[in-house]
Amino acid sequence: MTDSLGFDTLAIHAGTAPDPATGARQVPIYQTTAYVFRDADHAAKLFNLQEVGYIYSRLTNPTVSALANRVCALEGGAGAICCSSGHAAQIMALFPLMGPGLNIVASSRLYGGTITQFSQTIKRFGWSAKFVDTDDLLAVEHAIDANTRAIFCETIANPGGYISDLDALARIADQAGIPLIVDNTTATPYLCKPIEHGATLVVHSATKYLTGNGTVTGGVVVDSGKFDWSASDKFPSLSQPEPAYHGLAFHPALGSMAFTFHSIAVGLRDLGMTMNPQGAHYTLMGIETLSLRMQRHVENAKIVADWLEQDPRVEFVTYAGLKSSPYIKRAEKIVPKGAGALFTFAVKGGYEACVKLVDSLKLFSHVANLGDTRSLIIHPASTTHRQLEEDAQIRAGAAPNVVRVSIGIEDVKDIIADLDQALTLATA
Repeated sequence: MTDSLGFDTLAIHAGTAPDPATGARQVPIYQTTAYVFRDADHAAKLFNLQEVGYIYSRLTNPTVSALANRVCALEGGAGAICCSSGHAAQIMALFPLMGPGLNIVASSRLYGGTITQFSQTIKRFGWSAKFVDTDDLLAVEHAIDANTRAIFCETIANPGGYISDLDALARIADQAGIPLIVDNTTATPYLCKPIEHGATLVVHSATKYLTGNGTVTGGVVVDSGKFDWSASDKFPSLSQPEPAYHGLAFHPALGSMAFTFHSIAVGLRDLGMTMNPQGAHYTLMGIETLSLRMQRHVENAKIVADWLEQDPRVEFVTYAGLKSSPYIKRAEKIVPKGAGALFTFAVKGGYEACVKLVDSLKLFSHVANLGDTRSLIIHPASTTHRQLEEDAQIRAGAAPNVVRVSIGIEDVKDIIADLDQALTLATA
């Protein structure tokens, strides 16, 4: 039925129904750790994955499951899981695919925390990442080797707002027999559905636009259900008997739901990256207005970016919705409803001018977040990308003279007025 419903209808209704016990219209917050089994046979069937139900809230919870089902419907996936943060979602996406000595090919234009996670932290698992400019498709192809298990990119890259060519990357991934994993946080399924462009897995930081009000940390992984995990011996956790789950071969047994059930039965069970039900409830309520918010975010961002591009105190603006952007044609294909509301601009005066700008703003909030209803700003070189060398900052779109803005849904004249007065002080 969900295939025939529009986006706004799904954003309100998908994954939920009136509570069968009380008739409650809004999804209840099931604040419970465990669930009573009907009898010993019922418990055994749940643990054998012979029956779907609830065992323990580290694995599944009705409120959290409602959120997973809603995001899955909006993205057009087969299954989804929710977890404790966007960073947790990235590890959860990789966990069934990876092993010691294996690698991923990742875009060099990623959120600074993701670059650190991929370049440093995953080494402790014996995994590694090769960073390439994903606009250079030949470089992507050359980076893939026998130990590569995925390509990873962002739809709209954080911080610069660059647009990834998802269709081209999906073709390369298909030729190599590996999945394309797309972080769709900054676009949301309202602006882009990566699965329609060939992505296998989609990850979200629900902390951002999905919730939209800066109250939650959470993550979501959506599986397209279209990848053949048994086509090669590259993904034994899904195609072969899983020793961590009494020898069950997930893909032969569960087909399109193999990744989702493995992520619950093994990933959440053992990694414990669980989303709390109250956070899931807040995100469910946020998604109900997702399309309305994204329309205003995009409308405001376009006006602000146009204004900044004409301002002599600004060196350049990276918004992909500008006619001058090298990504404008790609944006029309990948994000036809708009290029999002996240971008950077360079301030004349360099690092010090950026710091002064951030300190002089009044309406904007200086925070390490994006996707809030409020307009937000940060200077990546001194914060989110501080751990990177300057050349790596530049490659990531976070040079010392650049600030990142997440344009909110306030009156746009007030947003511009605040930037105007702060730029005056910063470049005096």
